[in-house]
Amino acid sequence: MVTYVLRRLGMSVLVMVAVLVLVFIATRLIGDPVNLMLPADSTEIQRATLREHYGLDEPVLVQFWDFMTGAVRGDFGDSLYQGVPALGVAWSHMPATLLLTSATLLWVVPFALLFGAIAARRRGSPADRAVGGVSLVALATVDFVLAILLILVFAVNLGWFPTSGYGGLAFLVLPALALGARPFGRITQVTRATVGEELDKPYVLTARAKGVGERRRLGSHVLRNAAIPVIALTGAETVGLINGAIIVETIFGWPGVGNLLIEAIQTRDLPMIEAVVFVTAIFVLAVNLLVDLSYAWFNPRLRT
Repeated sequence: MVTYVLRRLGMSVLVMVAVLVLVFIATRLIGDPVNLMLPADSTEIQRATLREHYGLDEPVLVQFWDFMTGAVRGDFGDSLYQGVPALGVAWSHMPATLLLTSATLLWVVPFALLFGAIAARRRGSPADRAVGGVSLVALATVDFVLAILLILVFAVNLGWFPTSGYGGLAFLVLPALALGARPFGRITQVTRATVGEELDKPYVLTARAKGVGERRRLGSHVLRNAAIPVIALTGAETVGLINGAIIVETIFGWPGVGNLLIEAIQTRDLPMIEAVVFVTAIFVLAVNLLVDLSYAWFNPRLRT
């Protein structure tokens, strides 16, 4: 198991290096980064000063070396508009995104597993059709459209929740609902399909013939064997929440990395964009590593 963990950590490091290389190439291929960070009416003196400050007047290989060594040290330079280290600002916004992501998963995963298992256990029943219909509607929902509808109904018309901001539980409800609709639909459908397949397998019939209770069959046998595809999808959806958070955080004024990235793009703050991509990549790699370790826990054959 230790070897497996070390191997996965090594692969994560390689992926991080690849991400940094792609970020460097992308910011250079789209043109002079100075043009991204300064308005069109800036003077040549301003451009030359900024280019010298960020080392953009150096050869490309020297820039690449400085960028990679700075990333290893956690130094992406100062934010162009805030005048403070960009990485520190990006890290300071990550707890808000993690809070929103955790709150979303906290309601999505239990309800999706519950409804998916009920639908699989009662295939063809009205409950199965109801769960299927709800999951399809949730799957077809667009995040930002649902976010606007939730604000109009529950914040503006009913006044139950604040329209935007960051604070206690009341500020979390609407963003978490908007962000979690599509993951709820997908996880519910996959749970229904995988649990249904397991229920039809011979070992379940054998356990039933031996007098094993239904709760024990589901908990000790069916759900454990059906867990791997559900875990894979849950990990993918957790990563996907970051993409959805970019829009949802902006709509609700939530101070996470998604909102920060939009502000950095609007202000052409290249160091901040690089820092946000770096922080987001660490989060994605951490989630993928946890998913891989969960695979190995549920199926020891994957460790080899």
